[in-house]
Amino acid sequence: MPGFPLIDAHVHFYDQRQLDYPWLNDVPQIQGRYMPDDYSLACGGVEVEKMIFIEVDVAQHQKLDEVRFVEQLRGEDPRIAAIVACAALEKGAAVEEELERLAEIGSVRGIRRLLQYHEEPDYCLRPNFIEGVQRLAKFDFSFDICIRHHQLASATELVRRCPNVRFVLDHIAKPDIAAGLYTPWDKQIAAIAELPNVVCKITGVTTEADRRNWTLAQIRPYIEHVIEQFGFSRILFASDWPVLNLGADYPRWVAVMDEILTGCSDQERRRFYRENAASAYKLS
Repeated sequence: MPGFPLIDAHVHFYDQRQLDYPWLNDVPQIQGRYMPDDYSLACGGVEVEKMIFIEVDVAQHQKLDEVRFVEQLRGEDPRIAAIVACAALEKGAAVEEELERLAEIGSVRGIRRLLQYHEEPDYCLRPNFIEGVQRLAKFDFSFDICIRHHQLASATELVRRCPNVRFVLDHIAKPDIAAGLYTPWDKQIAAIAELPNVVCKITGVTTEADRRNWTLAQIRPYIEHVIEQFGFSRILFASDWPVLNLGADYPRWVAVMDEILTGCSDQERRRFYRENAASAYKLS
């Protein structure tokens, strides 16, 4: 385990008794209630100093309610250092009113609007969506890109068209590791990594592999390729807890990354496990 406290750049908290998450109907393994105390137990011996809450695809009419819910949790657990909220970026310029409300909440540092469910790979290149993303720069909000591998080329073009926006690529773009898919994902990761305004979270990897039978040998090439392309100044440690539970537990995921980082310098490890997340989400 790292000999210093971590910053986890991707954590979810939810309580189905308080808010509605329709997508959980298809994932019974992680239905229910996942709160900071549960997270602390899940971490085991891993010390987490700060965490970034990422929106959990709550029912659309409850987007702002979710932020209020997490703000309440922040009052109880100061480790929740920032929030990435949901906003209807597909509304184009009309999303500004929504962004203004979120900007009034100082803990909101970024926006995520899920793209992974859209069958149309170029959905993110619709003019209104691009305009909505471009509006994030006005509020100094980053944009978390949550896609599947077949959408990666389009997402790269979105980043090109929004040079003033900071982007965070979630889950290494969800390659189909279970099916052994590597190309063209590898070339497309290299292409998006060429753009200076995007960083990448190394997370969600075991979830995209054979969840019950994955091996380090199976997932290592994907992780190492991302590290090689983005470099240690633009990769972030993240857990995706509790979705992580579908493929691994928290200490095992950290052990995987420790093994892959064997031989790296202390500075490189600190950048990955702490400093890059603090920079990406503007933590004090």
